[in-house]
Amino acid sequence: MEDIQHIMLRAQRAKKSVAVLSDEDKAAVLRRLADVIVANTEQIITENRKDLARMETTDPKYDRLLLNAERIAGLAQGLEEVAALPDPTHALLSSRMMPNGLFIEKKTVPLGVVGVIYESRPNVTVDVASLCLRSGNVCLLRGGQDAQDTNAFVVGLIQEVLQQSGLDRNIVQQLPPDRKYILDILTAAKYIDVIIPRGSEQLITFVRQHALVPVIETGAGVCHTYIERTAKLDNAAIVVTNAKVSRPSVCNSLDTVLVDRAVAKPFLERLAPLLHPYNVEIFADEEGYTILEDLKYPLLQRAKPEDYGREFLDFKCSVKVVDGLDEALDHIAEFSSKHSEAILTEDSEKAEIFLNQVDAAAVYQNASTRFTDGQVFGLGAEIGISTQKLHARGPFALEKLVTEKWVIRGEGQIR
Repeated sequence: MEDIQHIMLRAQRAKKSVAVLSDEDKAAVLRRLADVIVANTEQIITENRKDLARMETTDPKYDRLLLNAERIAGLAQGLEEVAALPDPTHALLSSRMMPNGLFIEKKTVPLGVVGVIYESRPNVTVDVASLCLRSGNVCLLRGGQDAQDTNAFVVGLIQEVLQQSGLDRNIVQQLPPDRKYILDILTAAKYIDVIIPRGSEQLITFVRQHALVPVIETGAGVCHTYIERTAKLDNAAIVVTNAKVSRPSVCNSLDTVLVDRAVAKPFLERLAPLLHPYNVEIFADEEGYTILEDLKYPLLQRAKPEDYGREFLDFKCSVKVVDGLDEALDHIAEFSSKHSEAILTEDSEKAEIFLNQVDAAAVYQNASTRFTDGQVFGLGAEIGISTQKLHARGPFALEKLVTEKWVIRGEGQIR
């Protein structure tokens, strides 16, 4: 603990610096940072290549680690969007005058020091820093070793902008990526107000089991799409393909296709030619396997029990033929991670049953699960997708980086 205690002490002290910032000041810092990010595009790419060189290109995390000019421009755009969002702090939630003369108000206030533990996604460094600064929080970033060069350079840029803006550079700090410090971070309840893990199910489980600091989970995504018998099959095949291949390494990508037995053959006949060019490997149950084998689909495996409830994060998916809506609902209830689930149907009654009964942060009718994203939902950048039910659920964005404070004014009243 002594090795990183000085970092956490600096974070505590930095709360004063960010607390005095006006709405306009915070927005101005983020706009300045956006300009600096763009101006340093080439150097960010250079540092990112050092990280990429240590990872196999076939690793599903490779795409999440990659930063190119387009993605860096997207980071800058995200900073501009967060700057334009309303400040979530100091909002008056309620006020009342009590019969005894006490005037009671409830307001939103920053969480304080926010620790975020994440893996191979250096874009999270910028997103979290911007959201915490905009909401008046201090952040401690513990990125993975995979992205250590990229993260170190980006955090350096952020700290330079803070310092040039007359602020404490320790509003944003990077914690060492060494695994030996992880338990010190998780048990630092004296210094850190909340821990947010973002990454694999293994990471989230470890944090949940060992943290003494309060935890807000951003969960893994095991996402299903159910093709009900009345679905428009041509369109359904396009939606499923998008959900799987547009960016398979992210948490809102599709993992399991559930298809109604009544349309299994004609649907898979449409889907297979769309997935084949992307070399999507399919793990199918016996019925689905037989259909796909007859279609001579080349990348075909018989599904094992562990292929359901599996987050693939790759050009892979499982397929299961089900006998109607009830069986689809039962399967999702058993294997869902409560992230994003979709039904493709023209039956409005069945759609409503699905949307009401499925227990997930986001449920869809006739759309790709890939839309579960803070920016897409109009919330700006996000820390992650929360699959738990307390404090935040779904895109964990700016509006949820606050808590409440009661302010009571009196004139000498006693109880």
